[in-house]
Amino acid sequence: MSRPLLGVLGGMGPLATAHFYRMLVEATPAKTDQEHVRVAIWADPSVPDRTEFLLGEGPSPVPAMLDGLRWLRAAGADCVVIPCNTAHAYVEELVASTGVPVLDMVTAALRSCQAVRPGVRRVGVLATRGTRAARLYERAGSRLGIEVVQVPSAVQREHVDTAIRTVKAGGDLAEAARSIETAARVLHALGAEVGVAACTEIPLVMAGAERVLPMVDSTAGLVEAALARLAVRTGP
Repeated sequence: MSRPLLGVLGGMGPLATAHFYRMLVEATPAKTDQEHVRVAIWADPSVPDRTEFLLGEGPSPVPAMLDGLRWLRAAGADCVVIPCNTAHAYVEELVASTGVPVLDMVTAALRSCQAVRPGVRRVGVLATRGTRAARLYERAGSRLGIEVVQVPSAVQREHVDTAIRTVKAGGDLAEAARSIETAARVLHALGAEVGVAACTEIPLVMAGAERVLPMVDSTAGLVEAALARLAVRTGP
């Protein structure tokens, strides 16, 4: 019997996809190349912006995402991960159209918060405006008994959105890190016990935020979910 194949629907953005794959490799308890997870990666950076469509400002990303998902299905993927939080607003449509199982990054991130802080009640989320508009974390949080708090709109525009754009553009990462640290301080003031980097660009610039409150990388949660689905043991 062949080993399971993990599909990665990536390119949203390219650095976030690379970050996911690096974390997957580092989290896999392999002693040889041959013991690592079999992975097929479809990375298409031309997928229309996920947030712009949710806000009525651009074309739908679904057709391009379906192209990638069908390619992964043809490649033999047993399940698929999408290392982009905002893209999860479209998961139901993608699964309905292809029948390919897509792992839930949002719930995985919140479960990571529960592991970091058992009994956590309030989680602060740093995300794109699209993820906020789709209320992805709020809906998942309600199922887990977690209250989700977000930064005010002004902080979102001035700090979170700016930092995400900077990372995507390969700009001043130190400045982006300062913006994310500022946003984390706001979440802490709002009573957040744990923060979630709920955009896959944010973990690349959250070192300062981690000095303010415990931060969970949503990509790390997705890696854990993928390894669990593939029955890869990571603990003792």
